Amino acid sequence: MTVYPTGQQYEISSGLHRAVITEVGATLRSYSVAGNDVVRGFGATDVVEKGRGQQLLPWPNRIRDGRYEFDGEPQQLALSEPHRHNALHGLVRHVVWDRIEQTDDSIRQRVRVYPQPGWPGTVEATIGHSISDAGLRVTVEVANIGSTPVPFGYAAHPYLTVGETTVDEVAVRLPAARYLEVDPERLLPIEIRDVEGTEYDLRSGDALGSTNLDTAFTDLATDDDGLWRVTLTLGDRRAEIWSEPIFGWLQVFTGEDRRDLSIAVEPMTCGPDAFNPGPTEADRIVLQPGESFTGHWGITGR
Repeated sequence: MTVYPTGQQYEISSGLHRAVITEVGATLRSYSVAGNDVVRGFGATDVVEKGRGQQLLPWPNRIRDGRYEFDGEPQQLALSEPHRHNALHGLVRHVVWDRIEQTDDSIRQRVRVYPQPGWPGTVEATIGHSISDAGLRVTVEVANIGSTPVPFGYAAHPYLTVGETTVDEVAVRLPAARYLEVDPERLLPIEIRDVEGTEYDLRSGDALGSTNLDTAFTDLATDDDGLWRVTLTLGDRRAEIWSEPIFGWLQVFTGEDRRDLSIAVEPMTCGPDAFNPGPTEADRIVLQPGESFTGHWGITGR
């Protein structure tokens, strides 16, 4: 029996659409349409790196020094990004998620996060991946099943690809009117600013060129169906991620090596360091005992 670094590999498919989800992290390892990768993931025998396809909760992105105060109590998380002295991307990326249901074209997985240093409560998260001719759809459900309120945020971390050899040639349309200025050393919030007149204005869908991004965006314009969309194109290839507006932020990351990583497009419920006072705190969610969060996002392409 082969034991893979990300545990069991669950394939789902419908027509020309195929995806693989892993046991560890409920991670989206791959997604392709007609044999073309839409998500640039990783191999079954690889160790997942740089968040590829992972689920990020009970917070996304960074918490400064791993510290925050909630309900009058100081909390100290482990510094999972030690070189920047931050707590990064939540607590469920590298743990086993239980498979609770699977069909040919869908899978649902569940995990519980119990009280631990820096985290005061108990939540149960269920992630459902389903696939059809319309693409990949992800359903996120998180419930506070404990007896105390908890702060909460969620994000996903897929890398999209349109067959590029370098991200410079990819045209990106991103419907955000504002971006988060961060300090360059620790990537922590300074101020939310308008994209108008800056390199972060990607609303026209031009090629990225030399623009480097590890940037959070907000104030996302929705289409007539109430969803916002980010679209990548190159020639006749196209990759698109859509989201309900409950995901009011997104992070775009072009990577340190522009020929290797492709482009991460991450729907987020809140911006970096939202558990602390500052420009992103307003979008932190608080789940009271018995309350739950539900959201949907997805990917399609050709």
